[in-house]
Amino acid sequence: MGYANGLFGWADLAVPDTELGAAFYSELFGWDAVEPPAGDSMPYTMFMLNGHPVAGMGPLRPEDIEAGRPPVWSSYIIVDSVDAIAAKAEDLGATLMMEPMEIPGSGKMVVATDPVGAAISFWQAGGHEGAGVFNVPGAMSWNELACRDVEAARSFYTELLGWGAEVQQIGDFSYLVVTVDDRPNGRIYDMTGMRPDEIPPHWFVWFTVEDTDAAAERARSLGGTVLQEPFDSPFGRMAAISDPQGPAFGIVAGNE
Repeated sequence: MGYANGLFGWADLAVPDTELGAAFYSELFGWDAVEPPAGDSMPYTMFMLNGHPVAGMGPLRPEDIEAGRPPVWSSYIIVDSVDAIAAKAEDLGATLMMEPMEIPGSGKMVVATDPVGAAISFWQAGGHEGAGVFNVPGAMSWNELACRDVEAARSFYTELLGWGAEVQQIGDFSYLVVTVDDRPNGRIYDMTGMRPDEIPPHWFVWFTVEDTDAAAERARSLGGTVLQEPFDSPFGRMAAISDPQGPAFGIVAGNE
């Protein structure tokens, strides 16, 4: 397969209760949860859709919670070299949250906080290349950065990854569409005045669904919360959800 350097290619979830997480997302998206072997020192659940990997999940440990790390969805950018990206990201003003780490048999990763304060992960493929399918119901479709300094974010990511960045406008709302090899790869927007001041900058993951309204109601019936009711947009019909343990994500129909 082999994805281009700079492509959003994976997302995973950290929650205290992985059994609850597996039950919620399996029911919502039709995922099959492949559980880690008993006794695995780095337990990690792989979510599969029709035989293709689409997302992952790991346990949020008590010490993580005590340290203030919330349950969260994380976005991963595929890169040719994690070591090179980590060094360059630091030179450009990012802070490494962990040093590059080898995942035996799978690949290599690093997590950083970018100069605008958002956490972002990078993945160098080994045995695991990333998601096997995108932009179909149950698969990741989009990743977006909500921040308060779009120019600083643009400068960092375009320099780090060679992304293209084009301003687009919808009414009074403007945002950057970022591209890899001239193909849309995500967007960056200014959340000033749109989100409470206490919400920090963050990357947000969107998943495709067949019917946004039905999926939102399904999430609610499974114990999730509809943070933003379904609405029509140029990208499709969208809604924002949080699962029963708190991590937020988006759903969108008609975005293929």
